[in-house]
Amino acid sequence: MADEALSAGAVARRLGVAVTTLRTWHQRYGLGPSSHVPGQHRRYTAEDLSRLEVMRRLTAEGIAPAEAARWARYAPDVPPPASTPREQPARAGGGFAIPVGRAGPTARGLARAAIRLDVGAMREIMARAVAEQGVVSTWDLVVRPVLAGIGERHMATKRLIEVEHLFSRTATEVLAAVPRPRAGAPARILLACTDEEQHSLPLEAMAAALAADGLASRLLGPRVPPTALTDTVERTGPAVVMLWSHAPETAHVAQLVALQEAPRRPVLILAAGPGWAAEALPAGVVAPSSLAEALELTRTWAR
Repeated sequence: MADEALSAGAVARRLGVAVTTLRTWHQRYGLGPSSHVPGQHRRYTAEDLSRLEVMRRLTAEGIAPAEAARWARYAPDVPPPASTPREQPARAGGGFAIPVGRAGPTARGLARAAIRLDVGAMREIMARAVAEQGVVSTWDLVVRPVLAGIGERHMATKRLIEVEHLFSRTATEVLAAVPRPRAGAPARILLACTDEEQHSLPLEAMAAALAADGLASRLLGPRVPPTALTDTVERTGPAVVMLWSHAPETAHVAQLVALQEAPRRPVLILAAGPGWAAEALPAGVVAPSSLAEALELTRTWAR
């Protein structure tokens, strides 16, 4: 069992809780790791994980932590007695679950944390993923599947706006924490949303990925009017401009044309996001299919 034992960080990712939550459950309720090798940190066994799954499920359903811990310790496979309708609180997330397709356990843990509105757990899961996997893999394999799942549930139910807002805000904070190049480093890359486009999180991921690669950028964010975009290009002379559109309604081709006609025309113009129709793009504008491709193209032209 020692070979199968898990660290606190691995268990936290599987459950979608913060490591500090695991410590609290250990200290207050005795739900800690049972595997121990002299000179090493204690590890969680499969039995430990099973008990913690019960603890997480019951607390998410509104059971008091002490009562949930009692069931987790002594009867992990037996459900607690049913509460009366008056006593049973609403289930975390209102009974919704966020689909993440074939995404791995880290994304599933993040989805569970999101539906519980557990900002601390979301932040810890994302930050650990960035540290261990890098920005691009974290975006593609962890953050984006959950974001897409939230969007899918919202389209079907018209609910979970609060989940999307908290999730996006937390992702923004984690991406912004990626160390930036030193002050004064030339920023030859401009990132902006089209006019009326509000979804700037993919650009924040791009800025963080560039920073991790040692490249400085300017991020204008959402809803950048055409005049503001062209004025910024004229004042800063970027080599690369990436313009993001999430939906066809915000894919303003005229903004791409204005960039091409600018006196200080960028060397590379990227039309990023699912809003753009490839057949409608002006000649010379490149539409990257992924964050990794956008990063590779930008590296080539901005160094």
